[in-house]
Amino acid sequence: MPSPFPGVDPYLEHPDFWPGIHNLLIAEIARFLSPQLRPKYRVAVEVRMYETSGENSLAVGIPDITIQRRSTASNPSMPNVAVLSPAVQPVKVTLPIPEIVREAYLAIKQVEKKEVVTTIEILSPTNKRSGKGREMYEKKREQILGSRTHLIEIDLLRRGEPMPVFGNNINSLYRILVCRGNRLPSGDMYAFNLQNSIPAFPVPLRPEDVEPIVDLQQLFNQVYDIAGYDMEIDYSREPIPPLSETDTVWADVWLRDRGLRS
Repeated sequence: MPSPFPGVDPYLEHPDFWPGIHNLLIAEIARFLSPQLRPKYRVAVEVRMYETSGENSLAVGIPDITIQRRSTASNPSMPNVAVLSPAVQPVKVTLPIPEIVREAYLAIKQVEKKEVVTTIEILSPTNKRSGKGREMYEKKREQILGSRTHLIEIDLLRRGEPMPVFGNNINSLYRILVCRGNRLPSGDMYAFNLQNSIPAFPVPLRPEDVEPIVDLQQLFNQVYDIAGYDMEIDYSREPIPPLSETDTVWADVWLRDRGLRS
């Protein structure tokens, strides 16, 4: 069963769902491309790892502490022991715990020369907020854009700061960027919103090769069905992160028309 939304399902940006969506989409893109690119190319699933800590890391809270005042009559031998005033209560705090982050991406490699021809990235929440994850990705992005390697950058996340581009004053929730290494600094931006289907895009290779077309909407629907998100998501509630006021109204009507809200 596909998602009820025409394109990206905003409920899948929830932190409980997104890691699964990210990894399954990577796998489905690889599965789709591999038979079309053999034997000249192979599609490798690569993993970028780094350690981070912050608001989205696993955290440990301070447990409840109960201290009872002892009367001096019951313990006359320790008159100078400090006791906690009953008016002072402990406050629960959250500590930043280091966490190993693993981000999967695809590298299309020419078999004979073992060169990476195209890199396909699906942005993670850590790539779109300040911190180690964005710093590492921006550094890698700069290295790719300074080479002859093609870059495909898929952003299906509403929250966070989009990756920088120049021109056209693009203002959209979602983006797919296709950069050909031999045409930089120009790139092709597919900008779309909640009401739109996910656009298909070409995968650039060597100039003499036919570029396969990825129908990301179809792959997205397959992932939704494989993981059974229709049995997990409660569409009567608002998504996390929340939609804008305009999109909230649109989504409410859309879901009511499909019998998912009363």
